[in-house]
Amino acid sequence: MISTPSIGSNALGTAPAPAPSGDLKAAAQKFEAIFIRQMLSAARAADFGGSDIFGGPGLEQFNAMQDENMARIASETGAFGFAKVIEAQLAAQMPVRPAGGEG
Repeated sequence: MISTPSIGSNALGTAPAPAPSGDLKAAAQKFEAIFIRQMLSAARAADFGGSDIFGGPGLEQFNAMQDENMARIASETGAFGFAKVIEAQLAAQMPVRPAGGEG
C-alpha cells in the first residue's frame, strides 16, 4: 500500500512543519484569490444564448472588479479553504530554522 505524507508533515512524514509566517499566509491567500477570481471569470463567460441589453465595456469592467472583490473576501475569510491547504503545503517545504533567531 502506498502512503503519502499528510499536510502537516515533511516529505518523510516524520516531523510537523514549522509554524508558517505571516508572509506565507498572505501569499497563500493571494494565490487563493487569484484562483477564485479565475473560477468566477470562467463561470461568467458561459453564454446561455441570451441577449444582454445591458452589456458593454462598462459592465465588463464592473464585473471584473466585482469578481476581484468577491475573490479577495472569500480568500481572507477562508470560505473555500484553499489558502489554508496551500499554506500548510508550502510550510512543510520550508527549511526548519534553529530556535536562536539567527541562522
